[in-house]
Amino acid sequence: MKPKKILIITYYWPPAGGPGVQRWLKFVKYLPDFGVQPIVYIPENPTYPIVDENLVKEVSDKAIILKHKIFEPYQLASFLSKNKTKEISSGIIPNQKKQSFLDKVFLWIRGNLFIPDARFFWVKTSVAFLEEYISENEIDTIVTSGPPHSLHLIGLQLKQKLDLKWFADFRDPWTTIGYHKSLRLSSYAAKKHKALERQVLNTADTIIVTSKTTKTEFQLITTKPIAVITNGYDTEKVEKQALDSKFSLAHIGSFLSERNPKVLWESLVELLHEIPDFKLHLEIKLIGAVSQEVLETISGFGLNPYLNNLGYVSHSEAIAYQRKSQVLLLIEINSEDTKSIIPGKLFEYMVSERPIIAIGPKGSDFAEIITNTNTGVFFDYSDKVKLKSVLLDFYNQFLEGNLQSNGVGLQHFSRRNLTDKLAQLLTSNF
Repeated sequence: MKPKKILIITYYWPPAGGPGVQRWLKFVKYLPDFGVQPIVYIPENPTYPIVDENLVKEVSDKAIILKHKIFEPYQLASFLSKNKTKEISSGIIPNQKKQSFLDKVFLWIRGNLFIPDARFFWVKTSVAFLEEYISENEIDTIVTSGPPHSLHLIGLQLKQKLDLKWFADFRDPWTTIGYHKSLRLSSYAAKKHKALERQVLNTADTIIVTSKTTKTEFQLITTKPIAVITNGYDTEKVEKQALDSKFSLAHIGSFLSERNPKVLWESLVELLHEIPDFKLHLEIKLIGAVSQEVLETISGFGLNPYLNNLGYVSHSEAIAYQRKSQVLLLIEINSEDTKSIIPGKLFEYMVSERPIIAIGPKGSDFAEIITNTNTGVFFDYSDKVKLKSVLLDFYNQFLEGNLQSNGVGLQHFSRRNLTDKLAQLLTSNF
């Protein structure tokens, strides 16, 4: 049977690093197994805040890759401040009280002049290029993946011009994502974002989201079908790792200013005072981009002697760190707007056989996943007594040499099984 052609429009693609690239890199890897020919449309000259050349080797040789030039404002902005540009494009926004004049200018420009985001210059040229390609190659189904949500505007215009099925995949929400309120939006810009979001949600044939809460939020805006397909884990070829000799608490990924878990730092300080040997064993490992506010807070609590700030590493190295750390930290912003966020690294954490300490707002979608899979313990930001008790319990298990995680039902979150679900969705509309 001839494979079904699916055109996938995405911005993040190897050599882009970070979590944004993983979802569709893995879907494309497995789609051919389910009778789908993936055609991936990406920018020819992108400005990626994080680069991981190792991921290029993971691109499926069965995928057709299309490239088209993009104008990137971040390239111009980097002449003013390379670090500020990289941070903002990565979603790392300084605490409002600590923002410099340059921070405020960059955020105002990003939020008010680039709607919905700085990649909107790619929309017009992409529509012209893809309209011709789609017609010539008899493609009748497209997928757009955001953020950046400007890619959904490509799908919107193609849908208006051509007879095709359009699936809009939201890896993260649009106007309710944590950093959206930090963009210093004018009332006009805020209304424009809302209007574009509503138009996309009511024009696409099917919406794909990564969490139940996002589905519930979108159901207030649209009556279109909404499918929940979470992120997941893949089979990784990583050598068996010897566990750290220290009681290491590892956070892997971007550690944003608003994800600063003072309840965790306070608990660790109290344990250091109460247990004499705790200071001999404790190690706080931060792997990935870390905001200055988080580092300053750790220093303020006197935890610098126990800090190992490793910076960004490749995805394969991150997997190795996950499997040799004693405890894995998963931190989300304490806000109603972030209850729907299920960090992609959660699923890799779950198969690492290391226990997870997760901190986030009450009612977080990822709390349910962690509890149901028996892979860790969730705390809200007021659970200091419980958090401290679990830290002590994990520490005692570490001393006894039997600290581990025994997950259940993890196969539901394998990338291959999730791609099977996606393929059924994409092909059922033919």
